[in-house]
Amino acid sequence: KNNNSNNTQYWQALGYKDAINEQVQFIQPVVIKGAVESWLARIEQSMRLSLQKQLHVSLSVIMSNPKKKREQWVRATIGQLLILCGQISWTTECHTALVEYSKGNKSALKKLKKQWKKYLDRLSLMIRNIGQKSSSSSSAAAAAAENALSDESVIHPKLLRNKLQALITIEVHARDVIERMMKSTSCTSIDAFEWTSQLRFEYDREAHEYGVAYALQTNTRFAYEYEYQGNNGRLVVTPLTDRCYLTLTTALNLHLGGSPQGPAGTGKTETVKDLGKALGKYVVVFNCSDKLDQVTLGNWFAGLAQSGAWGCFDEFNRILIEVLSVVTQQIQCILTAVSARCTNFQFEGRQIA
Repeated sequence: KNNNSNNTQYWQALGYKDAINEQVQFIQPVVIKGAVESWLARIEQSMRLSLQKQLHVSLSVIMSNPKKKREQWVRATIGQLLILCGQISWTTECHTALVEYSKGNKSALKKLKKQWKKYLDRLSLMIRNIGQKSSSSSSAAAAAAENALSDESVIHPKLLRNKLQALITIEVHARDVIERMMKSTSCTSIDAFEWTSQLRFEYDREAHEYGVAYALQTNTRFAYEYEYQGNNGRLVVTPLTDRCYLTLTTALNLHLGGSPQGPAGTGKTETVKDLGKALGKYVVVFNCSDKLDQVTLGNWFAGLAQSGAWGCFDEFNRILIEVLSVVTQQIQCILTAVSARCTNFQFEGRQIA
């Protein structure tokens, strides 16, 4: 709380944190003053800008240091950006290895797989040594892990564990992709479908003051949205998950929606939510029932259109058929505006911007 020259008190937002107390500071404090929608919009803008700057700093560290020095970087980096930096680094390393492979270096992918296995071993050792102290008879590897955690008092063990669990989940998938490319007889260049079909990430330093991250898959390209996700874990990525991602990103590129189908409990909603996390998008999950009408659904669609968030509608088939006929028109209206890249449009008799 601060006072201005007129002795009027006002609040300032200094940053934000997640459920397990991971804290991120704004670049500049946000004054909480005036209409609520105005200062909330400023907070959202500051959140994205602070994550952009943190990503710029984190990438500078990871690109300049070899993998054997990543332990300190893991502890100091925001969990969400830890994964994003790792995926950008993995994309760069795989691209380089495939270029070398196409030039005749047949051991490039094998060398990269060995490098990634050693990195995963160090992360596994690091997570096992959280809260533990090595004895004088510890092995050299355990001593190195303890040294990386010597400043553990700065970060809560639960936070560090959650960060490492999510990072290992994604890095294991990265190792599996490298292994699949090694075994594939057709993956011999950066244009091979086995490689381009993967969800990849790149970073353009010149696109903004702090650079911009992009997600790539086949011929699609999406700017990372920098929505803070916290440390709530990541989904284990299987080949089926990869195919779901491929279908959904292609649909998004064509300005369409997606409709995952399958038995209950197979992870349809979680897959959509995890793709949102990967792209830095805010995903809102709605549970539908036969009590919903077109007015309620129209309000939901209007809110999603204005916020830019994704909507995931569970049990959509439970909505009454006469309501679905109206909902179809509402969805078509929004998708048409998205395809035309409209900044505002008419929706249900009101202006949406």
